[in-house]
Amino acid sequence: MPYDRTATLKDSLVPHNVALIGYGYAGKTFHAPLILAEPGLRLTAVVSSDPAKVHADLPKMRVEADIATVLADPAIDLVVIATPNDSHAPLAHAAVAADKAVVVDKPLALTLQDARLIAAHAAEKGTLLSVFHNRRWDGDFLTIANAIEQGVIGKVAHFESHFDRFRPVVRDRWRENPGPGSGVWADLGPHLVDQVLCLFGQPTRVIASLGALRDGARTDDWAHVVLEFPDMRCVLHAGMLVAGGSPRFIVHGSEGSLIKHGLDPQEAQLLEGLRPGAPDWGQEDTPLTRYEAEGQTHPLTVHPGDYPAFYAGIAMALDGAPLAVTAEQALAVMAVVEAATESARTGTAQPVPPFRL
Repeated sequence: MPYDRTATLKDSLVPHNVALIGYGYAGKTFHAPLILAEPGLRLTAVVSSDPAKVHADLPKMRVEADIATVLADPAIDLVVIATPNDSHAPLAHAAVAADKAVVVDKPLALTLQDARLIAAHAAEKGTLLSVFHNRRWDGDFLTIANAIEQGVIGKVAHFESHFDRFRPVVRDRWRENPGPGSGVWADLGPHLVDQVLCLFGQPTRVIASLGALRDGARTDDWAHVVLEFPDMRCVLHAGMLVAGGSPRFIVHGSEGSLIKHGLDPQEAQLLEGLRPGAPDWGQEDTPLTRYEAEGQTHPLTVHPGDYPAFYAGIAMALDGAPLAVTAEQALAVMAVVEAATESARTGTAQPVPPFRL
């Protein structure tokens, strides 16, 4: 649920200084605008090899070429890592070693073992560590979660979550080039898995298939993953050849179903230059549809999305409040993502043991 932003500055009269590492898609589109929108945080520096790109958006921003410079700065309280996936682990360890609080864009690391080492390092140093699982604050997900909690469709038996797009042309970028941490499952899988774990906890077994289906594809651009629970199944799907879209959520229960089309608008709003606090922020017109057992339909208004809640929570956590996204939760996501990758590699179902830090 959204945080009470009035509490942020009440508890922290002086905003916490933030250094953003990386100004690619994630840093530019998500992290910089959301940090700037949070009164309990002050974006003080950006580490980037392209100062002109940063200054085009933030003319007065301090830009450094080397992370070591900001890690040595005692005024920096929080380091946000928004770089390619294969650099997350070494940068996180460096920030923790410098006694900085750390936020890492998902995933925390390339492997569960690497992620465990980061979490252990942060715990040993007593350093705040969180992961940017912003999709917990998608408006449609908040609405689905509330409907499930209220028992609107009874006991859930089938939960299906899609991240489908139509991008038939392979682009030359690290997410679509071969290498550690690339591919649609590494990119979108953590979002899909985190939402399921928030709703239902850890599955017992994972069955997955990954594919490179577009002409010229160099890494996986299609993912289909089934998470098995004792009395329920969750289907997670991502594809890059879906013209016209597909339902974002399909939920079937003992007393009906929930169907949601369309993606949460916040990413598109950020890309268009809209910023948190704008009158239409997080609002979408596409309702969630509830189907009763007899077939009657009822529209349910979708709650506004609230990505700013993530950094509001980080500001409060720097003042001692509990984290919304903990290291243990991020590791639980990694355990499922890794099990799915192994299932796709071996062609066999993989168990997901009860997670322990």
